This record gives sequence, C-alpha cells and structure tokens, in this order.
Amino acid sequence: MRRTALSGMMAHWRRHPGQFLTLILGLALATALWSGVQAINAEARSSYATAAAALGQDELNQLVDPSGPIPEATYIALRRAGWGVSPVLEGRITRDLGVIRVLGIDPITAPPQAQMVDLSAPGDLLAFMAGRAYAPPELAAQLGPQFEGQEVRVAASLPAGTLMMDVGQAQRVLDRPDQVTRLLVWAEHPLTRRPLAEIAPALQEATPEDRGDVARLTDSFHLNLTAFGFLSFAVGLFIVHAAIGLAFEQRRPTFRTLRALGVPARTLVGLLAAEVLVLSLVAGVIGVALGYAIAAALLPDVAATLQGLYGASVDGALSLRTSWWIAGLAISVLGAIAAAAQSLWRLWHLPVLAPAQPRAWARASARSMRVQGGVAAGMILLGLTLLFAGQGLVAAFAMLALLLLGAALALPVVLSVALGLGARGARSVLGQWFWADTRQQLPGLSLALMALLLALSANIGVGTMVGSFRLTFTGWLDQRLASELYVTARSEAEAAELRAFLAPRSTAILPIWSVEAALPGGPGEIFGVADHPTYRDNWPLLTAVPEVWDRVADGSGILINEQLSRRERLRPGDRLPLPGPWEAEIVGVYSDYGNPQGQVMVGLSRFEAQFPQAAQLRYAVRLPPDETEAVMTALQREFGLPSSTMIDQATVKAISLAVFERTFTVTAALNVLTLGVAAIAMLTSLLTLARMRVPQLAPVWALGLTRRRLAGLELMRAALLAALTAVLALPVGLVLAWALLAVVNVEAFGWRLPMHLFPADWLRLAVLALAAALLASAWPVLRLARTAPSDLLKVFANER
Repeated sequence: MRRTALSGMMAHWRRHPGQFLTLILGLALATALWSGVQAINAEARSSYATAAAALGQDELNQLVDPSGPIPEATYIALRRAGWGVSPVLEGRITRDLGVIRVLGIDPITAPPQAQMVDLSAPGDLLAFMAGRAYAPPELAAQLGPQFEGQEVRVAASLPAGTLMMDVGQAQRVLDRPDQVTRLLVWAEHPLTRRPLAEIAPALQEATPEDRGDVARLTDSFHLNLTAFGFLSFAVGLFIVHAAIGLAFEQRRPTFRTLRALGVPARTLVGLLAAEVLVLSLVAGVIGVALGYAIAAALLPDVAATLQGLYGASVDGALSLRTSWWIAGLAISVLGAIAAAAQSLWRLWHLPVLAPAQPRAWARASARSMRVQGGVAAGMILLGLTLLFAGQGLVAAFAMLALLLLGAALALPVVLSVALGLGARGARSVLGQWFWADTRQQLPGLSLALMALLLALSANIGVGTMVGSFRLTFTGWLDQRLASELYVTARSEAEAAELRAFLAPRSTAILPIWSVEAALPGGPGEIFGVADHPTYRDNWPLLTAVPEVWDRVADGSGILINEQLSRRERLRPGDRLPLPGPWEAEIVGVYSDYGNPQGQVMVGLSRFEAQFPQAAQLRYAVRLPPDETEAVMTALQREFGLPSSTMIDQATVKAISLAVFERTFTVTAALNVLTLGVAAIAMLTSLLTLARMRVPQLAPVWALGLTRRRLAGLELMRAALLAALTAVLALPVGLVLAWALLAVVNVEAFGWRLPMHLFPADWLRLAVLALAAALLASAWPVLRLARTAPSDLLKVFANER
C-alpha cells in the first residue's frame, strides 16, 4: 500500500516538472543566502582564531606598558632578574600594495607556544636572524621573493596580512630602535625571580582574558550580517511554502482517492514528510553550492570592511569547511519542514472528503485570520516592550524580528479591512465583485504579500540607514579632514627635517601623535591635539562645556569619542582615569564614525609630558589647496618620500568613501536578492491560485465578461495588492530604519546617527514592487486569457 501511494504521489512531479523546479529553486535560494552568510562568518572567525593563536596569545600571559612601547633595556633587566620573557615588536606599515602588519620576534627566547614557523632545518635560524621574513601565501605572492632587501618565504600558519621577521629587523623596518611592543611570559618560570614591581613597575601582566579580542570586537558586525541572512532565508521560505501549497492543492484528488482506498492519514502525512525531506536535501546541496559562490564573490568586500573598521585581517580566499556545509543542509531541511508544516497539519485534521472540496484549503486559511491578527498584535506589543526595556544587541535584533514578523502577520488583516472599505465604495456590480473576490484571494496570497512586505521594508529600512549614514559620514569627513595634506615621516630625524622644510610653505603644521592605551572598557587610543583654529572651527563636537578648547589646550580637560561615552556612560564633567597614571576631567564628546574603540584627545603639551616615548612622525599640513600638488612634488624630490607616506585631503576622502561603499556591499546585495525572492514567491502563489480560480471565474465569464477582460482584472488585482503592500511597507521600513540607527547601531558600534528621509527611493521601490507583481502575474494571467471555453464549461458539467 505504501509503495502504491508513494508511486501515485511522485507521479505528480513527473506531470509538473515546472513546479518541481520552483520548489527546488526556492529552497536552494533560501539556503544559498543563509549558507553564504555563514560561510563568510566562518571564514572570518577562522582568521580571528589564527590571529588569536599567533605567538600563543590565547595561552600566554604578556607584559605590557599602558603608556606605550617598552624600552629594550627593560627587557634585558627582566631577563637578568630571572624572568622568562621574549620580546615582540608589532606595527603596521603602508606600502603601495596596502597595509602590512609587521611582527618581530626573537626565535631563541620565544616560548614553544609562540613558535609560528618551523626553523629546525639547518641554516633556517641563522637565515631568519640575518633578515629572512615569512608571510602567508596571499601576502607572499604580493610581496614577491624580496621585501626591502629581505628574502620572503611562505608560511601558511601565519595570520592574513602578517609579515614576520626577527625583532631586530622589525625595529629597522618600523623605525623603532631599542623598543618592543610587549613581552611574552613563559608558562613555567623559576621561583627565585624578583617581583615585577622591583624591576619594571610601569609594566602590567595581562592574561589572555584581559586583552582585547578582535573576535569579540567584530561580533556585532557578524550578528548584523547573520540577521540579514536570516531575513533573506525567511523570505525565501515563502517560495517553498507556496510551491508546496500548489503541489498539495493539485494533488487533492490523489489524496481523496488514497484516503478512500484505505490509506491512513498518518501514513499519507508520513509519506509527504519523507518527500519533503528528500527534496530538501537535494535543494540543500544545490543551495550550499550557490552559497559558496555568493560567499566567494562577497568575501573580498567583507574583508576590506573588517580591515577598515576593526583592523581585523581576514583571508580573502574562501575555504571549504565541513561545519557550514552541514549547517546549510540542516537549515534547508528545517526550513522545508517549517514551510510544509501548515499544509501537513491541515491535511491531518481535515475530514476524509474535505480535500475534494474546491475551496477547502482557502476556508481553512480564512478561519485562522483572526488568530493570526491576535498573534501579530502580541508580537508587536512584545517588540515594543523590548524596545523600551531590553538591553544589548541580541535584545535589539529580537525587537526588530518581533516588529517585522508582527507587521507581516498583521498585513492580511489590514488588507482585508482596506478591501472591505473599497467594496463599500463600489457602485457597480462588477466593482463589488472585484473587491469581494480580491478579498477572498487574500488567504492564498497572504504569504507572498508578507514576503513582499518584508522585502520592501528591509529595502526601505536599510536604504534609509545607509543613506543617512552616507550623508552624515560625508559631512563628518568634511569636518574631520580639514587639513589639505597628511604626511608621515620614516624617522624622528626625518620628521624634524620635514617640519623645517614645510614651515615656510604652509600656514600650519599640526602633529597627529597618538599611543595605544588601555582605556575603561577595553583598548583604545590617546591623541595629542594642537591648539589651532582647524580643531576649534571644525571638530564635530556632540556636547561640550563652555570654553572647551581652552580647557583642552591648558591640559585641564580632555575630549572623548561617542563610543567611549556611551559604553562607559560618561558625560562632560565626569573624570576619567588614564594610563600614566593620571585622571582628567571630560570637557566634551565628539562623533567618531567608523571606529569601534574608545578614543581620548588631550592637549599637545600634556600629551608630550605624559607620553614622551610616543612616535612623532605624522602631521597634518594646512596650506592653500591649489599648492598641495606642488608641495607633494617638492617633498618627493627633496626627501624621496614614497607616495604611501603622503596623501592629500581629496584622496583621503575618496578612500574613506570607497571603504564606506564597500562596507554596505553585502547588505545591498542581500536586499536585491531578497526582493527578487519575494517576486518569485508571488509568482508561485499566483500559480497556486490559478487552477483553484477556474470554478470562481467560470460563472463570471458565463455572465458575459470576456476572458481578456477577466485577465485584465486579474492583472489589476495583483497591482492593487502590491501597491497596498508597498504603502503599508513604508511605515514598517521607517520604523526599521529608526531602530537600526537609534538602537542597533548604538548597541553594535557605539554611535548614533541622525535619520534622513529619501522619498525618491520610496517611489523607486514602489515602482519596482508594482513591476515585480505585474511580472509575477503575467504568466498566470496569460494562461487565464488562453483558457479554452470548453474548460470553463466543464465547471458546470462536472463539479470537482
């Protein structure tokens, strides 16, 4: 009996290969969008893990100086006092191929956990100490066999973008003689060693848990990416639901016959569930393969974003990882089960002869609309509760999910009310039938319309967020990048010569000096700022005390960025402990978009007094804009400065805006894909209804309406529903945009952006929604227009 039942059910797919392809395509697309995002996240987290394990950072304690680099003499004193420590010098250099992370180590004193490259072969150790460097495959290919006189070898174990060399060579390349960044502490050490406070009281011993972790820092970015991937997956499931619904509807006679022949409902449902499982596995394999292609195309943009925002190096190549293949197949199976659950439930509970009734499925949907409205109201209420009472990024995304799903579930109820009002205003019999018939189609089209609402809302919300960010970011760049030229010297001596050379050729030379420091809540930077109108007139202060710049100049006050202010709940008037140690009063808060870390600005004289070891190499130069090119040419001629050490204001802005655009490449791609998926969902829903509509349209045709006229009304119905959905998507999208700007951005990145409105974009989306609806309905409408009169007459001769 089971074999006969299964054979009869599978015959449906042989008769309808188009539906089979639609179901596979829908589930494959949904799986592809989800697994592509997960592949990107997995690759990034693998790079973080490699970087965290570099030099045993995930196992070994380290000695650090909160005020800056550690003198080499301190390292020697610790070794003589019995401390098992090994020096590490780390820094970044900019070359024509981009930013390179230079990592200098001492291979002789390095602990076993810090041995990143095998130097056991004869001659390798001496060659390394003499100048050989190691790089990961991608960077080694870019550098070639030589880098500034050093031989370059490939080491696959190194983190992306890292060039490892002997610490002495790193001091030369970074121009930081007699300095190290930190000291690795051996896990085993002699009990007779002297206390750290006696030898180097300025140093602090940090455990792996105490240090800033780039994986934790980037969690917010990956959570954002996962949320958009899940939204795309949810919209894709609407295609699957519609395709399964179509197959169930068309197999009603088969279900009726099998039940009449004695097949139990449990067996029938089990066979259908097994069918869904097999199809989901097939679609899952295709979807994961497509997801790999999507991830491979988007990963370079994601890597650039993570490098620009967080300084996190991510390998630009994608690896095949078993974990996300399994996760992709699992999400495909779970998604298919979720999409088929409602149809399976109804089949289980409907009486034996109910499937033979032409509108059994639609009536079952209509009865649940009131329950659906109640659930929607509950979800929206819970989302609003989380908005005002929830804390943290997970609560913020939960709030967004509840509001979006609540709005989607409420859509059929709102549309039903709107169509009822339209019917009341209709004067002709045809008009009343049109409104009533449109209202009757809502249960069958509700899922597709909900998918369209989610896609349009996501496009409006994310588009408004990106547009607001772009306007704010552009204005912020104009304020922050007021100087015409930015120059970086290669040594302290060259910096002095540059200052002397630029003095008669510029109106001001403003130092850009900084040190990395441990600030409350995590690592950050402290900058020294000169007292100059460039800062007084242009710096983007959000809030400040009176005479703020005078307070900064005389050293009695400091400025902090918005991220540090929000994270630690600091305001002007509060006092902030800083490395040194010293404590200063906060006199202002400034916007600092694109930087996830805390930042402090102090007067230049106070900065030099607190951090005399800080590198003094970078400068902002004020000069007439039309003289910038001539000054850059003169600097190249006099000092031989490479182009990577000089950059003009226009180039800095262009690079910053290019990084900004790449940051949102992934979300823009997901938005486009989501809208396309919603259009396919609408197509499958209309195809589902097309066959069910023949008994309803036949009487209207018999009363005198031509098939062409009926087809035109069907086209008008699709456009009307799409237009109403677009109108309702606008407030939902604006709420989403506000939540992203005012809640999610603050929780994820530490800054809040003003919200701007873009009516032209809304109109464009509305036109796209109408076009998508008309294209989706074109095929079913064309089939209706070409329906043979004999098929319409059969409705009266033989009721199905």
